[in-house]
Amino acid sequence: MTSLQTWPLSLLLVIAVHCSNSLEDNKIPSLCTGSPGIPGSPGLHGSPGQPGRDGRDGRDAQPGEKGERGERGEPGQSGVRGLTGDRGDPGEKGERGTPGECAVAPKSAFSAKLSEARTTPLAVGDAVRFDKVILNEQGDYNPETGRFTCRVPGVYYFAVHATVYRSSLQFDLIKNGNTVASYFQIFGNWSKPASLSGGTLVHLIPGDQVWVQMALGEYTGFYSSPKTDSTFTGFLVYSDWKNSAVFA
Repeated sequence: MTSLQTWPLSLLLVIAVHCSNSLEDNKIPSLCTGSPGIPGSPGLHGSPGQPGRDGRDGRDAQPGEKGERGERGEPGQSGVRGLTGDRGDPGEKGERGTPGECAVAPKSAFSAKLSEARTTPLAVGDAVRFDKVILNEQGDYNPETGRFTCRVPGVYYFAVHATVYRSSLQFDLIKNGNTVASYFQIFGNWSKPASLSGGTLVHLIPGDQVWVQMALGEYTGFYSSPKTDSTFTGFLVYSDWKNSAVFA
C-alpha cells in the first residue's frame, strides 16, 4: 500500500483519538453529538441511611391550666396492723374537779307494835293494826290501817313477832291481797304466854302494799302487855332504781 492510500486511514485514527480524549461524564462534544437516548428504568431503592443525631432540647412551655378534680377513688384495703408502740410517758395531773352532790341511798324502814288496847279478838280477813309506832321515818307504814305502802322499788324483808296467850294463833303475811307466808301456833293451856315469829323477803314496786292478816276466826291469840309485845317490822334490803334521784 502506498502513502497516498494510507492517508485517509491515518486521518480517521487521529479524529477518533481526539474524540475519545474529549469524552467527560458520558457526554459527547459538539463534534460527536448524537440523538437523546431512551430514558433508563428506575433504579432500585437505596439502603436505609444512618440514624440522625438527637435534636436539641425544646424550650419549656408555659404551665397548662389546672384540670378538673377527678372522682374520689375507692378506699384501699386495710393495711396490716402495726406493732404495739412503747408506752407513753404519764400525762400531767389534771385539775381538781368541782365537788359533786352527795348521793344518799334510798331508805325505807318501819317497826310498830300492838298496844294493849289491840289485844281483843280480831275477825278473819282483818288487817292487824300495829298501832304503836317504834320507827317510821319515811312514813311508808300507816298505823291507822296496819299497811305498808312501797315507795322505793326493790327487795324488802318483813318480820312478825307475836306473843300468843290464852288462844291459838294463825296469821298470814299479805301482799296486794295475796298470801306470801302463813304462820301458826296452837295454844296448849300454858300458864305463861308463848311466842310465834316469822319473816320473808318480798320484791315490791311503788304502790304495792304489805300487811298482816288474821287467817282463822278461832285462832286470834295476838297478845301485848307492858312486859311482852307483838311487833311488825319491814325494811328495804336493796333498791332496783338505777341512776335514780337522791332520796333522803
